[in-house]
Amino acid sequence: MSTVAAISTGRAPGGIGIVRISGENAIAVADKVFSSFNGKKLCEIPGYSALYGKAHGKKGHIDNVVALVFKAPKSYTGEDVVEISCHGGLFVTDRVLNAVFEAGAVPAEAGEFTKRAFLNGKMDLTSAESVMSIISAQGEQAEKIALGVLEGKLFKEIKKITDKLLYDMALLSAWVDYPYEEIEDLSAEKLKSHIAESKNELEKLINDFGKGQIILEGVDTAIVGCPNVGKSTLMNLLSGTDKSIVTEIAGTTRDIVEDTVNAGGITLRLADTAGVRDTDDTVESIGVERAVKRLENAELVLAVFDGSRPLNGDDRRLIDLCKGKKAVGIINKTDLDKNYLNDEVEKNFPQTVFISAKTGEGKAELISAIETLLGTADFDTSAAAVVNERQRDCCKKALDALNDAQNALDLGLTMDAVTVCLDSAAENLMVLTGEKATELVVNEIFAQFCVGK
Repeated sequence: MSTVAAISTGRAPGGIGIVRISGENAIAVADKVFSSFNGKKLCEIPGYSALYGKAHGKKGHIDNVVALVFKAPKSYTGEDVVEISCHGGLFVTDRVLNAVFEAGAVPAEAGEFTKRAFLNGKMDLTSAESVMSIISAQGEQAEKIALGVLEGKLFKEIKKITDKLLYDMALLSAWVDYPYEEIEDLSAEKLKSHIAESKNELEKLINDFGKGQIILEGVDTAIVGCPNVGKSTLMNLLSGTDKSIVTEIAGTTRDIVEDTVNAGGITLRLADTAGVRDTDDTVESIGVERAVKRLENAELVLAVFDGSRPLNGDDRRLIDLCKGKKAVGIINKTDLDKNYLNDEVEKNFPQTVFISAKTGEGKAELISAIETLLGTADFDTSAAAVVNERQRDCCKKALDALNDAQNALDLGLTMDAVTVCLDSAAENLMVLTGEKATELVVNEIFAQFCVGK
């Protein structure tokens, strides 16, 4: 493989910028652009060692830097790696990278360092995929899920199922080829039991996928309600800032105000919408149309009602709009003396909470209701988890193959037919872990990574 290089830190000014070089000639390339202050060359020092010196290009001195050497196979990629740390300005980091290119390295493709780690056996494909999940994690729960996959929890779970299938296939093949030998008996009932166990394990991974995605990727959430029920105050409570303008005047919010917040480990992409009501105001009516559209497209709806007054026609229209949606009914303004405990809201929403968006009372209950509605309250972030559609698709194909194997047994078909089904299930699981993934699949996965990772 060629020696590649890229900037591994973010494309923004910072305290430090890192240029990563990986490949057979990584150290030799780095020695062409780096001169240590003590006169030592990078090729003369052991792995996991660093030198302080100057980075230079064709036009001379670029910056004072630290060069850190990792020697194969004990590096992230499994190859010789050098990381040059310079001051974190975009211009100076680019200059160091260009000097590395002039010295013989070529630009790394998106995700190439992690791809090389996979190809060199440093990690399985599920662990490699988790790297981007860790980078994009916006909360502690999301990080736990991604970290668990990086540590091999999903790989181990899938490997356990695969090994069980391969063992059964080996017994079936041996029994067919050597019927008179003393081979462990694998009766139809025992095989059915093994298939059922594998199916249960795959079904759990598939069924938990949606909950994990909610934690990993977040939820598009619309805050809706009639004018002046406290939607903007709720938005500010959840975001912790004065994101939305709050006044006594109904219809203050004319357009959608957006923010991203973390609630109970779930990332909510909030949209504070205009009050839903009939209006002759042209500008306000556009805002109402947008609010209704946002409600229709939202994955989660926070429907706010004014608990200090009885429901009106606009409130009931909102209740109808929320039918069939994942929606929490929020009865606001519990801080006011006059409160209407409205049974109509509670009857029409699977989760209803009473809050004061102004004082913050009931916020914890609201977060708990959101977790319950989305099914994440009992999700175990420390367990093995499927984190993307590719992995889920492999699990579903394996599950379908196991269902075919079970049907073949029920119909009394030959064990050869059962073995073909088990083989299909095992192959799909090995595609998931990368043990049988095609070059096209691998390239497609790493093309979604950022350059430098």
